[in-house]
Amino acid sequence: MDLKTKVGAGVIAAAVGLVAAWEGRSLVAYVDPVGIPTICEGYTHGVRLGDVATPAQCDALTKQEVVKALAVVDRSVSQTLPDGIRVALASFVYNVGPGAYGGSTLLRKLRAGDMAGACNQLPRWVYAGGKKLRGLERRREAERQICLSDLQ
Repeated sequence: MDLKTKVGAGVIAAAVGLVAAWEGRSLVAYVDPVGIPTICEGYTHGVRLGDVATPAQCDALTKQEVVKALAVVDRSVSQTLPDGIRVALASFVYNVGPGAYGGSTLLRKLRAGDMAGACNQLPRWVYAGGKKLRGLERRREAERQICLSDLQ
Protein backbone atom coordinates (compact mmCIF):
# COMPACT_ATOMS: atom_id res chain seq x y z
CA MET A 1 0.00 0.00 0.00
CA ASP A 2 1.52 3.33 -1.02
CA LEU A 3 1.60 6.40 1.23
CA LYS A 4 -1.30 8.16 -0.52
CA THR A 5 -3.50 5.06 -0.10
CA LYS A 6 -2.51 4.78 3.57
CA VAL A 7 -3.30 8.45 4.19
CA GLY A 8 -6.65 8.10 2.39
CA ALA A 9 -7.50 5.00 4.39
CA GLY A 10 -6.58 6.86 7.59
CA VAL A 11 -8.92 9.74 6.76
CA ILE A 12 -11.74 7.29 5.96
CA ALA A 13 -11.13 5.36 9.19
CA ALA A 14 -11.09 8.59 11.22
CA ALA A 15 -14.31 9.81 9.58
CA VAL A 16 -16.02 6.42 10.11
CA GLY A 17 -14.99 6.56 13.78
CA LEU A 18 -16.34 10.08 14.17
CA VAL A 19 -19.64 9.22 12.48
CA ALA A 20 -20.03 6.04 14.54
CA ALA A 21 -19.34 7.91 17.78
CA TRP A 22 -22.14 10.41 17.14
CA GLU A 23 -24.72 8.44 15.18
CA GLY A 24 -24.97 5.41 17.44
CA ARG A 25 -25.90 2.03 15.98
CA SER A 26 -29.25 0.32 15.70
CA LEU A 27 -29.52 -3.06 14.00
CA VAL A 28 -33.30 -2.59 13.78
CA ALA A 29 -34.85 0.27 11.78
CA TYR A 30 -36.33 3.11 13.83
CA VAL A 31 -37.78 6.56 13.14
CA ASP A 32 -35.21 9.34 13.64
CA PRO A 33 -36.02 12.72 15.30
CA VAL A 34 -37.33 14.16 12.01
CA GLY A 35 -39.46 11.13 11.13
CA ILE A 36 -37.17 9.27 8.71
CA PRO A 37 -36.79 5.47 8.96
CA THR A 38 -33.14 4.87 9.88
CA ILE A 39 -30.85 1.90 10.54
CA CYS A 40 -27.22 1.24 11.50
CA GLU A 41 -25.33 4.54 11.96
CA GLY A 42 -27.95 6.91 10.60
CA TYR A 43 -28.41 5.18 7.24
CA THR A 44 -31.73 6.19 5.63
CA HIS A 45 -31.71 5.28 1.92
CA GLY A 46 -34.59 2.90 1.21
CA VAL A 47 -34.94 1.93 4.87
CA ARG A 48 -38.35 0.72 6.06
CA LEU A 49 -39.51 0.05 9.59
CA GLY A 50 -39.03 -3.65 10.27
CA ASP A 51 -35.68 -3.77 8.43
CA VAL A 52 -32.88 -5.55 10.30
CA ALA A 53 -29.12 -5.40 9.64
CA THR A 54 -26.09 -7.31 10.87
CA PRO A 55 -23.08 -5.54 12.40
CA ALA A 56 -21.09 -6.38 9.25
CA GLN A 57 -23.79 -4.84 7.04
CA CYS A 58 -23.76 -1.71 9.20
CA ASP A 59 -19.96 -1.47 9.01
CA ALA A 60 -20.11 -1.71 5.22
CA LEU A 61 -22.96 0.80 4.86
CA THR A 62 -21.29 3.33 7.14
CA LYS A 63 -17.96 3.08 5.32
CA GLN A 64 -19.71 3.32 1.94
CA GLU A 65 -21.60 6.47 2.98
CA VAL A 66 -18.55 8.06 4.60
CA VAL A 67 -16.57 7.51 1.38
CA LYS A 68 -19.41 9.19 -0.55
CA ALA A 69 -19.50 12.12 1.91
CA LEU A 70 -15.72 12.52 1.70
CA ALA A 71 -15.95 12.57 -2.10
CA VAL A 72 -18.57 15.35 -1.87
CA VAL A 73 -16.20 17.37 0.33
CA ASP A 74 -13.18 16.76 -1.92
CA ARG A 75 -15.09 17.66 -5.10
CA SER A 76 -16.54 20.81 -3.57
CA VAL A 77 -13.25 22.72 -3.49
CA SER A 78 -10.34 23.15 -5.85
CA GLN A 79 -7.62 23.03 -3.20
CA THR A 80 -6.48 20.04 -1.14
CA LEU A 81 -7.89 20.35 2.36
CA PRO A 82 -6.07 19.38 5.56
CA ASP A 83 -7.10 15.94 6.85
CA GLY A 84 -8.81 17.34 9.97
CA ILE A 85 -11.11 19.46 7.82
CA ARG A 86 -11.83 16.52 5.52
CA VAL A 87 -12.70 14.23 8.46
CA ALA A 88 -14.93 16.81 10.16
CA LEU A 89 -16.73 17.81 6.97
CA ALA A 90 -17.23 14.18 5.89
CA SER A 91 -19.01 13.60 9.22
CA PHE A 92 -21.03 16.80 8.68
CA VAL A 93 -22.04 15.87 5.11
CA TYR A 94 -22.90 12.33 6.26
CA ASN A 95 -25.28 13.88 8.79
CA VAL A 96 -26.88 16.80 6.89
CA GLY A 97 -26.57 15.53 3.32
CA PRO A 98 -24.79 16.92 0.27
CA GLY A 99 -27.63 19.28 -0.67
CA ALA A 100 -27.58 21.20 2.60
CA TYR A 101 -23.77 21.32 2.50
CA GLY A 102 -23.75 22.46 -1.14
CA GLY A 103 -25.88 25.52 -0.40
CA SER A 104 -24.20 26.47 2.86
CA THR A 105 -22.29 29.52 4.01
CA LEU A 106 -19.78 27.00 5.36
CA LEU A 107 -18.97 25.86 1.81
CA ARG A 108 -18.89 29.44 0.53
CA LYS A 109 -16.28 30.32 3.19
CA LEU A 110 -14.30 27.17 2.43
CA ARG A 111 -14.18 28.01 -1.29
CA ALA A 112 -13.07 31.55 -0.44
CA GLY A 113 -10.10 30.09 1.48
CA ASP A 114 -11.49 30.99 4.93
CA MET A 115 -10.98 27.56 6.46
CA ALA A 116 -11.31 28.70 10.07
CA GLY A 117 -14.46 30.61 9.17
CA ALA A 118 -15.86 27.49 7.51
CA CYS A 119 -15.10 25.36 10.57
CA ASN A 120 -16.73 27.96 12.80
CA GLN A 121 -19.98 27.61 10.81
CA LEU A 122 -20.47 24.06 12.11
CA PRO A 123 -22.11 25.06 15.44
CA ARG A 124 -24.93 26.75 13.49
CA TRP A 125 -26.13 23.30 12.31
CA VAL A 126 -27.77 22.06 15.52
CA TYR A 127 -31.44 21.92 14.51
CA ALA A 128 -33.48 18.94 13.32
CA GLY A 129 -37.13 19.33 12.50
CA GLY A 130 -36.96 22.92 13.76
CA LYS A 131 -35.75 21.85 17.21
CA LYS A 132 -32.32 22.49 18.69
CA LEU A 133 -30.87 19.13 19.71
CA ARG A 134 -28.24 18.82 22.44
CA GLY A 135 -26.70 15.81 20.67
CA LEU A 136 -26.20 17.91 17.52
CA GLU A 137 -24.70 20.74 19.58
CA ARG A 138 -22.12 18.34 21.03
CA ARG A 139 -21.45 16.70 17.67
CA ARG A 140 -20.94 20.02 15.87
CA GLU A 141 -18.54 21.22 18.56
CA ALA A 142 -16.52 17.99 18.22
CA GLU A 143 -16.50 18.40 14.43
CA ARG A 144 -15.47 22.06 14.82
CA GLN A 145 -12.53 21.13 17.06
CA ILE A 146 -11.34 18.46 14.60
CA CYS A 147 -11.89 20.87 11.69
CA LEU A 148 -9.75 23.54 13.35
CA SER A 149 -7.07 21.07 14.57
CA ASP A 150 -4.89 21.29 11.47
CA LEU A 151 -5.14 25.09 11.36
CA GLN A 152 -3.50 25.83 14.74
